[in-house]
Amino acid sequence: MAEASRTANRRTFLLTGAAACGAVALWKFSGPHFASAAALPPTVTIVEFDASGKPTGKVVVKTVTKTDAEWRHQLSLISYDVTRHEGTEPAFSGDSYDLHERGIFRCICCETALFSSETKFDSGTGWPSFWQPIAKENIVETSDNSFGMARTAVSCRRCAAHLGHVFDDGPQPTGLRYCMNSAALHFTKNV
Repeated sequence: MAEASRTANRRTFLLTGAAACGAVALWKFSGPHFASAAALPPTVTIVEFDASGKPTGKVVVKTVTKTDAEWRHQLSLISYDVTRHEGTEPAFSGDSYDLHERGIFRCICCETALFSSETKFDSGTGWPSFWQPIAKENIVETSDNSFGMARTAVSCRRCAAHLGHVFDDGPQPTGLRYCMNSAALHFTKNV
């Protein structure tokens, strides 16, 4: 009787684990889970910044939409997975988590200015972290309840690229931590 119970428990454990892995794989590969490019309006208003990092004003620009094949061709594998399918790069693996130069972090997909080095801080997490975006108009924040957690996802307003998440455990003056993926960002030095 005890042997039959152990076999049933092992079988239940294996089936439950397989079902959970299958559900995660299905969710992961079913496509983007954020506002898709197809749902983007034809134009958006963003704040532009010059090469020195100074704002030049609000502008109305066309949204950037491409086919999946075009994104795959333009982006590295990790940048494609992060920006187009809400992936996450491994901690301490990106090229900008420990970057301390002065400049602007732009969207890897469309070059929209997203964050300034002036608001970057060392969060100890292994991902580049900022206490505010360079302009709220340039990002979109949406609820993300994946993996049983309530989080706020951050994406680029112009092309819907997934960038990372924002948390409320950052430094002052905002108390926020915009935890971004290096693979979603392109750094340009201030001139």
